[in-house]
Amino acid sequence: MHHRIRTTTAAAFVVIAALLATASPAAASTIYPPSGACTVSPTTAAASETLSFRCEAGTFSASEVVTITVTGNSGADAEIGMVRTAVSTANGRATSDAQGALAAVRVTLPSDASGTYNIAAISTTSAGGTAAVTITTDSGLPVTGLDSGSLLSLWIGGGALVLAGVAVVVAVVMRRRASD
Repeated sequence: MHHRIRTTTAAAFVVIAALLATASPAAASTIYPPSGACTVSPTTAAASETLSFRCEAGTFSASEVVTITVTGNSGADAEIGMVRTAVSTANGRATSDAQGALAAVRVTLPSDASGTYNIAAISTTSAGGTAAVTITTDSGLPVTGLDSGSLLSLWIGGGALVLAGVAVVVAVVMRRRASD
């Protein structure tokens, strides 16, 4: 009986070891670019402005197709290179050079651009890199948050809630006085 348990245990260990030895590794990027591998210039821009997006050597494998994605408010209207797309996020393609760098790619922002846009580049062998650009208004300040006009309904609604609360408190006080 003891011999059979030892044989079964040994066989189980052999099977587990064989499975672990032949297990295939997970598919992952083979190139891990450094932080800040991709940049955009300028980093602060106005609507309809053309940007220059590039990635350093070694970010990608040599001469491979790189997918560039622009995400932001009306990101579908961004033009990457000479291609204009009509989806929620604009995508374009470029090819890395022999050193794995991505030469400057023109990205033109939409005419109604606002907020922050993220530009990313990835390939089949690399996680690539990202860069961000902040859109400015005519005053030179970034467009962030809400304007006072869009907050008007919030103020009116909040005021109505406060008035309703005051009315309830007054009614409770008057009822207590009447019952005394």
